[in-house]
Amino acid sequence: MATTHLNNYRMKKMLTILAVSVFMVAACSKTTTNNPEPGDCNGTAKSFAADVSPVIQSSCAIGSGCHGSGSQNGPGVLANYSQVSSARTAIRSAIISGRMPVNGSLSAAQKNAIICWIDNGAPNN
Repeated sequence: MATTHLNNYRMKKMLTILAVSVFMVAACSKTTTNNPEPGDCNGTAKSFAADVSPVIQSSCAIGSGCHGSGSQNGPGVLANYSQVSSARTAIRSAIISGRMPVNGSLSAAQKNAIICWIDNGAPNN
């Protein structure tokens, strides 16, 4: 009888762990409208000079504590096309996850512009 009780306890514990795990995976896999995903570009080509650089310069490259001159954070300085293009994978990930920018936030349109520019090959335009 003690063995049956122990087996029932183990089974309940395993089912509880499984249920919690499934719940956590489902909760973590949801996306929000504030996190653009590939395909949200609506066919509109984004320009580095007109759409991306102004956002990077006003929200990211704002000092050595972020990604301005002298920065050692993450991909480092993001002051020009070459630096931003080289860091595009890290930038995309940080924007989608919401980790960046640390001091403030980007609008859905700003996020979408950067993500779409990256997803379309990050052209120097």
